[in-house]
Amino acid sequence: MGRIVVTVFISVDGVMEDPGGAENFKHAGWSFEFDRGDEGNQFKLDETMSSEALLLGRKTYEGFANSWPSREGEFADKFNSMPKYVVSSTLEDPEWTNSTVLKGDVVESVRKLRDDLEGDIVVHGSAQLTQTLLEHDLVDELRLMVFPVVLGTGKRLFGETSDKKPLRLVDSKTVGEGVSIQVYQPAAS
Repeated sequence: MGRIVVTVFISVDGVMEDPGGAENFKHAGWSFEFDRGDEGNQFKLDETMSSEALLLGRKTYEGFANSWPSREGEFADKFNSMPKYVVSSTLEDPEWTNSTVLKGDVVESVRKLRDDLEGDIVVHGSAQLTQTLLEHDLVDELRLMVFPVVLGTGKRLFGETSDKKPLRLVDSKTVGEGVSIQVYQPAAS
C-alpha cells in the first residue's frame, strides 16, 4: 500500500497559487523571491528521489508537462520517468511520458491507486485535488514549504471541510531565507 504525500509551496496567509510563475497570476513566481538554501533544495531533491509516482490535478499536470520534459538533470530525469496520474474529466490523451488519466470518482480512484502502488505517491500543488483528498482523509502526509510573505490574494490551499482535520507535526525546520518546512501527518482521533 502506498502513501499519499501532498507537498505545497505556500505563503504565510495560505496562498499556493503560481509559486513558479507559469500562470497569469498577479504575484506569479513569488517563491523565487526567496532562497531556500542548500538544505531546502536538498529537501525537495530527496522528496522527489523517494517518490514512486506523481498524482496531479489537470492544471498542475499541464504546467509540469509543459516545462519538465525539456529539462535535464537528476531531478528532471526522475520527474520525467516516473509514473504520473492526473485527475481530470477533460484531459483525453496525456503526452507526458508514463501519464495516466484517472477518470470517474476521484476518491475511489485515489483509494485504488494507493492500494495498488507501493511507496510515496506525491501530489504537488493541485489545490482542488488536495482539498478533495483532505476532505476524504486520503492525505497520509502534508509537507508545507512556507515562504515568509503575505500575498493577500490568490488561490488558498485550505478550503472548507465538513469537519476538523487534526494533524500532528512530525518535523519542522527553517531553511534558507526564512523558509519554514513543516511536515504533518493525520493525528489519531
